Amino acid sequence: MKNYLYLLGCAAFLFSFQSPQKEETKYIASIPNVKEKVEEFTAFKLTTDVSNLSANQKKMLPLLFEAAQIMDDLFWKQAWGDKDALMCKIDDEYTKKYLEINYGPWERLNGNASFIKGIGDKPAGAQFYPEDMTREEFDALEDETKNSLYTIIVRDEHGKLKVVPYHVAYADELQKVAGLLKQAATLADDAGFKEYLEKRAVALMDSEYFESDLAWMSMKNNRIDFVVGPIENYEDALYGAKTAFESYILIKDMEWSDKLAHFASLLPELQKGLPVDAKYKAEVPGSDSDLGAYDVVYYGGDCNAGSKTIAINLPNDPKVHLQKGSRKLQLKNSMKAKFDMILVPISKLLIAEEQQKNVTFDAFFENTMFHEVAHGLGIKNTLDGAGTVREALKETSTAIEEGKADILGLYMVDMLTQMNELGEDQVLTDNYVTFMAGLFRSIRFGASSSHGKANMIRFNYFKEKEAFTKDASTGKYKVDFDKMRAAMIDLSKEILVMQGDGDYTKAQKMIKEMGFIQPELQADLDKIAAAGIPRDIVFEQGVEMLDL
Repeated sequence: MKNYLYLLGCAAFLFSFQSPQKEETKYIASIPNVKEKVEEFTAFKLTTDVSNLSANQKKMLPLLFEAAQIMDDLFWKQAWGDKDALMCKIDDEYTKKYLEINYGPWERLNGNASFIKGIGDKPAGAQFYPEDMTREEFDALEDETKNSLYTIIVRDEHGKLKVVPYHVAYADELQKVAGLLKQAATLADDAGFKEYLEKRAVALMDSEYFESDLAWMSMKNNRIDFVVGPIENYEDALYGAKTAFESYILIKDMEWSDKLAHFASLLPELQKGLPVDAKYKAEVPGSDSDLGAYDVVYYGGDCNAGSKTIAINLPNDPKVHLQKGSRKLQLKNSMKAKFDMILVPISKLLIAEEQQKNVTFDAFFENTMFHEVAHGLGIKNTLDGAGTVREALKETSTAIEEGKADILGLYMVDMLTQMNELGEDQVLTDNYVTFMAGLFRSIRFGASSSHGKANMIRFNYFKEKEAFTKDASTGKYKVDFDKMRAAMIDLSKEILVMQGDGDYTKAQKMIKEMGFIQPELQADLDKIAAAGIPRDIVFEQGVEMLDL
């Protein structure tokens, strides 16, 4: 059926052209090495043991996969527009694969450079705003919902800007997803999961997500989890105001999750220990947070575009954080794939021989886990009472927030070690070295993403503070543990104060002066690429991957 619909879409697209010459127009790649670009991504099969799921849970999964695929299609609309019309104009299979990896004709891990002839720069506002809209026009638009996370800006029949809610703009797709969630809810064994699915179905139809977010926070015992909806605002590089559709289907690892549950209860105590004045940590994070480990069996939409997420910290709503905290979901199978296929080979290439033993999966897991926990720390509203940190820092907010989570995650390992929560002191040195090796992995994602900017700021900051040295003869890096600890504390302070003060000018300055790749580092990244180490992973995924 999918192939039939695809061919119908192609036929409709081609029929829309009146001129035979236009009908034959095709897109071709503007870069000579598309095949090599595709092969920088190594395939990984998303699967897990589903033998312990109930009969109802196994019946539910196909419904969730169908809903997740619709989220994937909706993200294509937000990022590019008509996917089928684009694919119909491409003959080369590798170019098609690269379009699918990037959800459009721009390289997400190469500064969003266009790789298709005739297609220019990616609009900063993606498809959330008219491409010809000026900032003056937007500022003059008198509609209090124009900055909503769940609206798009379009032109009316007179060419004037108007605001359209997601549930109106994408009504057909969201109605179908809502119906699938209601069906899935009838098969839910867990009362909390049932409530979440029902409330999420309602939220998709009215763009009011608070109640379903609270329901998701309260749902902690179900074996299946489903993240669905418009969630992250990375795709909106114009204002950072609009959220993109995505979906994850997750199967909980009960054994690993039990080990992690204890850390969530420590959030209020960790907040008190942050290295800043009391006013910058006055907000008390909810202690009802959930820390769990999962195998992910489907990525759809925003989370599947370019680099692949290996942990989730949600919901993003500051009101939910203050009332209930957040849930930190570690995607263990994807994380292990990246560690084995990418991080270990990088460490052998660039980390000093005597410190390679400190690159461990446990430390990688902890770096990632505490990054997500750290999103719940610090301050969500500026000290002057003017509004949220996100609003104050505008388009810089996501890069600064990701930088905060990275550096505070490492700081938390230090704190927890001192609290005797992580065992022996070796854990701390393992985390420092693995953190350093992880920078080379993450920096390869480039400057176009918020995570990429955050990684480069941190690398350049550590370099300035001499937190590592580089052996001129071997080209390998060695961590100076004392200097890295000092740099970690200093950077934590800078970012926490910047957020609390809502200092937009300072955020811009930090990104401009440190959010870039220096030539020496670029040479190291080129060395990684020359060694054939994958840039990232892509997935073989779908309900057929599971033994149902």
